[in-house]
Amino acid sequence: MRKNVRQALLWLCIFLAMGFICMPGLWVVLNAFRPNVAILGNENPLNFSSYTLDNFRNLLGLGGIQPLPVLAYFRNSMIISMTSTVMALVVGLAGGYAFARFHFRGKNAMFVGLMLTRAIPGVALSLPIFIIWSWLGLLDTMPGVIMVYLAMNVPFTIWLLDGFLRQVPQELSQAARIDGCTAWQAFWKVEFPLARGGIAAAGIFAFLTSWNEFALASQLTRSPDTKTMPVALMDFTAQFTIDWAGMCAMAVLIIIPALLLTFLVQKHLIAGLTLGGVKG
Repeated sequence: MRKNVRQALLWLCIFLAMGFICMPGLWVVLNAFRPNVAILGNENPLNFSSYTLDNFRNLLGLGGIQPLPVLAYFRNSMIISMTSTVMALVVGLAGGYAFARFHFRGKNAMFVGLMLTRAIPGVALSLPIFIIWSWLGLLDTMPGVIMVYLAMNVPFTIWLLDGFLRQVPQELSQAARIDGCTAWQAFWKVEFPLARGGIAAAGIFAFLTSWNEFALASQLTRSPDTKTMPVALMDFTAQFTIDWAGMCAMAVLIIIPALLLTFLVQKHLIAGLTLGGVKG
C-alpha cells in the first residue's frame, strides 16, 4: 500500500511538472484560435465559443487582410534548416568518427577547444558576424545564414556522434576488414547502421537549433527571400500595437513541422539516446 501511494505521488508530481512546463506552449496554441479582442480583453481562454480559424485564414491569404508571404518564409526556413543539418551531419560524422576511432597528438586539446566554441552565446557573435558578412556580401542571403548555422551545429554534432560511435564495438569493423572490406565499406556497412539512431538524434537536435533560431537570423536576413519563420514573427509587431493572435498562429505553424519530424524519427531518436548513454 505504501509503495502504491509513493508511486501515485511520483506520477502526480511528474504530471504537475509537465503541466507547468507545457503551460506557455498551451497558451500559445489556445490564443492562435482566439481573436485579438478576446486576448487583449483577458477573456477566459476556455470560452470556446469565441474560437475561430480566422487567424490561420489571414496567414494563408484566405481572409480579408493583406497576407504575409508565409509560404516563402516556410520555404526559406526549410531550405536553410535542412541544408545546414545535412552539412552538419556530414562534417560531424567525419569529426566524431575521427575523435572516437583515431589517436593523434593534441586530440584532447582540440576536442575541448571545439566544445568551447559552442559555449560562446550566438548573440555575442552577432555584431562581428554582421560586419564580416557585410564585407563579404553575404548579408540577406541563404548561404550566409546556412554557414552560420553550420558553425553552430558542427561542434555539438561532433560531440554527440563521438559519444555514440564510442559505443559501437570497434572489433566489428576490424572483423569486416579482415573479411575483405575496405575502411569505407566497413564503416558504411557495419558501423553506420549501428550508429543510425545516434545520427538521427544528432540530426533532430541540429534541425531544431536551425529551425528555431531567431537572434542571428534577425540580424542576417531582411527580405522575404531570406527571412525565416521565427524572424517573421516580428512582422506582427507595430509601433504601438502587437497582433498577438496572428503571432500565436504563426508560432503554431512553426511548431508543427518540428513535431512531425520528431514523431517520424522517434524510434531512431530513442534508440540513439539509449545508445549514447553512459554504461557503468
